[in-house]
Amino acid sequence: MTNLPSQPATAIPVFVSAALEVVHGVNEGDALSFADDLVPDDIYWFDGRALQARMMVEMRADGAMQVAAGSPTGEAGQALHLDSCLIFMSPDGETSEVLVLVAVDDEGDVDEVYALPLAPLMPRHDYRLVGIDRQGAPRKFAEVGCVSFTRGTMITMASGAQRAIEDLQVGDRVLTRDDGPQEIRWIGHQTHRATGEFAPIVIKAGALSNSNDLVVSPEHRLFIYQRQDRLGLGRKEVLVRARHLVDGETIYRQDGGFVDYFQLLFDRHEIIYAEGIAAETLLLDTRTMAALPPELDPELGRVLKNALPRHADQAHLRFEVAPKTLDRPDALELLRDALRGVTPPTARRH
Repeated sequence: MTNLPSQPATAIPVFVSAALEVVHGVNEGDALSFADDLVPDDIYWFDGRALQARMMVEMRADGAMQVAAGSPTGEAGQALHLDSCLIFMSPDGETSEVLVLVAVDDEGDVDEVYALPLAPLMPRHDYRLVGIDRQGAPRKFAEVGCVSFTRGTMITMASGAQRAIEDLQVGDRVLTRDDGPQEIRWIGHQTHRATGEFAPIVIKAGALSNSNDLVVSPEHRLFIYQRQDRLGLGRKEVLVRARHLVDGETIYRQDGGFVDYFQLLFDRHEIIYAEGIAAETLLLDTRTMAALPPELDPELGRVLKNALPRHADQAHLRFEVAPKTLDRPDALELLRDALRGVTPPTARRH
């Protein structure tokens, strides 16, 4: 697996260490640090003035993680280490999980410690450190990166029939865009609080020519074929992450309650049809492998590890649209027009 290329970069929301400062306890006056320096029962103050930044990260073939080129936070190429998952308790007894990532320089010295909250932290609140989990951190980090469909999503089968994702079974044959009917190798299922990075994105019926609402995880990429290249990318096929399409009206983040997430894994990273929209399945890489359960059948585990090269080598991965390309008020409307083959008003003949 050493000759695998790096996977496409993904964005994670982080705070710098100074956003969480110990105000009472052994480490009083210190900012958030890595597990070796942390002391349970220390009380941290979350500074509501701290700005959350987005960091672009990529997984290398050897399993290492680094800051991706063009990241608005961190130094490109800088090594990142997933240190731990911290459990904080607020005064009302509610717990929040925070992943700790450590950026190191070329000499291996710590440059910065970053906090990735898995649920929003309340500004100007005290948080008591009640747990430090090193072993479970990779799985938590993997679950954030897993593209997921929600309960009730209708999937197009090889026969053309529609079936709810929760009714699918391993071995069922699903229609894929590039490889025809393909068997499901593994189905993942988790229930999360629908907050922060686990709050799903709702794509209302009709927003992208879908007949029913499609609800997916924020990092889920949708495959869009433009009849005309409205975004000026030099190609008609594009992959767009759901979070980058949010307009607050027809596509929005749904916070609150709980959400059932399902992942579908095939021998290759596939594009399938969910509620009529072409959407990706789970991309297997050195990060998402950690989301697979430890009790996974050994033979299936070997099959999935052998599938890694084929997941990394899918041509459609090159079609992802950079966030800055969509950073324009008319991006969603342009995509809708491209799907319908509609000419923008400014270019129509009168």
